[in-house]
Amino acid sequence: MEINLAAHIEHTLLKPTATREDIIQLCREAEDHSFYGVCVPPYYVQLAKKNLGVKSSVKVITVVGFPLGYSTVGSKVEEVKKAFIDGADEIDMVMNIAAFKSGDVPAFTNDLSSVVTACHLQNKVVKVIIETAYLTESEIIEVCKICTECGVDFVKTSTGFADKGATVEAVKIMRQILPAKIKIKAAGGIKDAAFALELIAAGAERIGASRSIEMVASNDSIQ
Repeated sequence: MEINLAAHIEHTLLKPTATREDIIQLCREAEDHSFYGVCVPPYYVQLAKKNLGVKSSVKVITVVGFPLGYSTVGSKVEEVKKAFIDGADEIDMVMNIAAFKSGDVPAFTNDLSSVVTACHLQNKVVKVIIETAYLTESEIIEVCKICTECGVDFVKTSTGFADKGATVEAVKIMRQILPAKIKIKAAGGIKDAAFALELIAAGAERIGASRSIEMVASNDSIQ
């Protein structure tokens, strides 16, 4: 079955050196190629929303607690609120890896549930970035179970800032543990269509990528 890869892609630019012109170009490319959305830094949410316009089908996604995840719960919730005021449609929040690794499950769970509540009160989608590069298989399973209990909408593999990004193996583990209603976003190191399609086959619904245009072009040549 032919897959419309573009419809799965969140065209991403989260580099600290990203300029206004870069974000405007990102939005233009997302519209031209009918990508699902753009993923931009919080600073650029308003700019992205303005450039896409109210009639655009391209969603605006931004990040919270990015990229290390250990900011306070209160600061994450405030980031969420500001993002929605600025026009964000979806939130990608980095889990508190430090709390999880320390075995502080109450703090870790509170971090997740607080952000989920802040998003769902606005009927918005929340994805939790679990940074699989830092987790063992058993830890991935445990985190996915807690994410399920907290009612997240998506679990995302990676920030793209760790030493390793998305893997087919991690996505397969996540898909086995998560209920069908919780989707998976694969991100980090996805550079070509073949790998993106592997991740989708393994269970990913969304692909976060910066080389999106090259990916869809190579996918067209494959098909």
